Amino acid sequence: MFNTDTIANKFRLSYLLFTILLCATFIAIFEVAEDKIEALLVQSYLLQQLQLTTEVAEASLQSTPVTPGLGVSIYPLSSAPQALKAQATSNIQQKSVVTKKGQEADLYFFNYHYEGHDYLLSYLDTGATPQQLPARYGDSDQYPVLALFEELEAIFLRALVGVILLSILMAFIFSYLSSKAIIKPLLDLKDAVEADQHNFDELTDLPSEVGVLARAIDDKNNKLEQYLKREQLFTGDVSHELRTPLTIIMGASEVLQAQLSDHPKALEFTQRINTTAKETSEIISALLLLSRAPEKLDAPKICINHIAQSEVTRLSYLLQYKRVTCRIEAAEDYHTFVRPELLKMALGNLIKNAFQYTDSGEVVIVIDEQSISVSDTGLGIPDHMMPLLYKRFERIEPKELKVEGSGLGLSIVQRIMSHLGWRLTHSSNKAGGSTFTIHYGQAR
Repeated sequence: MFNTDTIANKFRLSYLLFTILLCATFIAIFEVAEDKIEALLVQSYLLQQLQLTTEVAEASLQSTPVTPGLGVSIYPLSSAPQALKAQATSNIQQKSVVTKKGQEADLYFFNYHYEGHDYLLSYLDTGATPQQLPARYGDSDQYPVLALFEELEAIFLRALVGVILLSILMAFIFSYLSSKAIIKPLLDLKDAVEADQHNFDELTDLPSEVGVLARAIDDKNNKLEQYLKREQLFTGDVSHELRTPLTIIMGASEVLQAQLSDHPKALEFTQRINTTAKETSEIISALLLLSRAPEKLDAPKICINHIAQSEVTRLSYLLQYKRVTCRIEAAEDYHTFVRPELLKMALGNLIKNAFQYTDSGEVVIVIDEQSISVSDTGLGIPDHMMPLLYKRFERIEPKELKVEGSGLGLSIVQRIMSHLGWRLTHSSNKAGGSTFTIHYGQAR
């Protein structure tokens, strides 16, 4: 199917339309010129017949018409047919008529003053060509003035039609070849971009608009590459610098746990410190993974159910003083290939939001082979917040709830989804609350 959205086809179509318009202009010029030439030929022929006919003066006196040649009639103006007399002027005119034999013909007529007398000259053209003369006029030695012109006109018209068809064919071929030549640099540029070729030397040296575009893309690629390198270096440096104190904290907390075995209250806080330090270390690892290209990450096979259960256990302290229950629904253990740090961060943010914004009711986590959803009976998300749902630093702040947070949770989840090639969707529950669903495809 011809697609008019592509640049090449637009160019081809515009070139063909221009050619057709040009040919139509030539045809219109030909038609106008034909009418003008016919009128001039008839006028000059009639004037010639007027000057050569010796019977004109006598006819003027007797008020009778003279017919010196085929289709030619010379009327004294006083005795001319009233219909023609009413329309005739000094300029030659043409109108279509039907002869006594039922033939369609063109009648040319005009007024002319000659040797002190006024005449109306007319010529009836039946459109006969030289081949048609014997059948139409018998053995008459007289020759219709436009017969040869009609033959020449037919020959020229056939030649014009041939030239027009040849022009359209040539226009089609030329537009196809020239559009391919014009589009080729763009296709080369597309291939170079898709192949991640950062060396655009051949294209950037072009003096055309394609060269300008190639240089702009090359410059943008270099800037993006430098930006990504700075981001990766920053993430790596921060991760390295944070892991050192976290390792010290975890080591110190483990020593304290061994020394405070006889002090249950202090032991509980020490365990909390150790757990929080480990969670922070995992978060740093996940952020470091997000800074790397997805194809460079290994994806071990993990159990989704175990990740969900561990996150519910880790965040259960948020429901400690609430009338909220949480349950996990799964027909069996489902597995998928993903970095556990990334899944824990994504699922943990969704569960944490559900726990924080639900004051009563329940939180239900449903796992199947296609997706995992977190549904709550909390406040839900107002309509005015929907366009900002995944924006950074945007959060719901109801007056009746004091929830700590930075507004980065959902934006981080969305970033993880994009990184993994997964999809995150949201829907509002009829009874109140929200349901967020992670679609990860086929689980095993």
